[in-house]
Amino acid sequence: MPTTDSRPRRILLRSGKSPYDALSVEEALHRDVIATNSGNLIFQDAAHKLLQTPDTEVVSNGGRTDVAAAERINEEYDAFVVPLANAFRPSFETSLKRLTRLVSRLRIPVVVLGVGAQTGVSYDPSRLRGIEPTVRAFCSAVLERSASIGVRGEFTEQYLRDMGFRDVEVIGCPSLFLYGRELDVRRRVPELTADSRIAVNGSHSAVAKQGLGKVIARTHARYPNLRFIGQNLSDARQLHWRDLSDPNSRVTAMPTHPDHPMYREDKVRVYVDPVTWIDELRPFDFSFGSRIHGNIAALLAGTPATVLCGDSRTLELCRYFEIPHQRLDQALKDPESVDPARLHAQADLGGLVGNHAERFDRFTGFLDRNGLRNTFTHGDGGAAFDRKMESLAFPPAVRPWLESDAASLSSRFGWLHSQVGELEQDNARLRKELTRARRSPGTLPAPAASVYRRARRAVGAPLRRALHPGKP
Repeated sequence: MPTTDSRPRRILLRSGKSPYDALSVEEALHRDVIATNSGNLIFQDAAHKLLQTPDTEVVSNGGRTDVAAAERINEEYDAFVVPLANAFRPSFETSLKRLTRLVSRLRIPVVVLGVGAQTGVSYDPSRLRGIEPTVRAFCSAVLERSASIGVRGEFTEQYLRDMGFRDVEVIGCPSLFLYGRELDVRRRVPELTADSRIAVNGSHSAVAKQGLGKVIARTHARYPNLRFIGQNLSDARQLHWRDLSDPNSRVTAMPTHPDHPMYREDKVRVYVDPVTWIDELRPFDFSFGSRIHGNIAALLAGTPATVLCGDSRTLELCRYFEIPHQRLDQALKDPESVDPARLHAQADLGGLVGNHAERFDRFTGFLDRNGLRNTFTHGDGGAAFDRKMESLAFPPAVRPWLESDAASLSSRFGWLHSQVGELEQDNARLRKELTRARRSPGTLPAPAASVYRRARRAVGAPLRRALHPGKP
């Protein structure tokens, strides 16, 4: 990444927010900085830390793919780094096309970290045939600007090689390299008991269609200290605002739904910052479920975890990192096989921990070949990053809104009040513009967006739920 002057290198990172942005829960949900899934922030924050060195500044793009900003990006940055997850899937095709248009206009290096293709656990790529032209265009544009493309695992590697791409490297996901070559995961207790602290996670699809809902219900009945950790934006909005407008709200077996007993027992959380997520998992004895980054958060906390794989994106990553895992469809043939005590007893952490340093060296080798420095080789090992994070006050987890918890209303109404204040300022500005327009017809500028629509989006629905928490 050559620079033309003595200024520090500047990397533009595709991420929902900077790790240093300690936003309130209300603001994080309103802006959707998690890009619908808080797991995104784990690998984005890890990438930020890894790439920050004494001579490198890392800047978040706020999750915006602004094609019109291409020339400004060329002028202000030395590289565009794109951490991705399961981007090669039909539902992401429109976003991938937009990202390709941006990449095609860039003259600086573009480096992709850990992209994955998503299909079933059988690794059958047939459902991806329809998006193949889009995937081909994206990879071609990236490889014109980088030495290779980094993929999550074996399935995605073969998927791209079958398309004719050769500069493909399996590097996993940046998330597990948050602490560099070190990964300290060990059993806290010899075996799980009814008193053990257990975290469980799962997607709406796994709960509603793949049988995970029954597993959660059975585990909830056996383990009083069970906690469900959701990741979707809809999960967080159900907890914080009792917002049931999203189609996900039809999955009443999801513990984030207000009708679920775990919701009523305050045994559900969603995190809008990885640092609090990881910290709160440190005292737990075990984690399991279908969410790959829900369990990676536990592993980063040193807590053993087992992933119940329901698709290729989780399976290939578990195989690469040697994370304890089972195929969900096979495990559910014997319900007792997914009891946490049995999963904990069967979890082999040897390959995960013992081979981590080798995988880290492979990852940093990929960065080197693509002209990117990393903090563990070329910096302070992330010490400055960690000090900065420790100095910030991040919001607590999003937790269920219970009618008996009157204190929880204060932050909600405080945020709503601030939004009303901003809308009043907008209203005053519009009044002035209308007055000027009446004096000089034809001079009224077109508003950037309807203040009425903004009011309904920002305040209307949350305010109704704040006043009537028992209603959807």
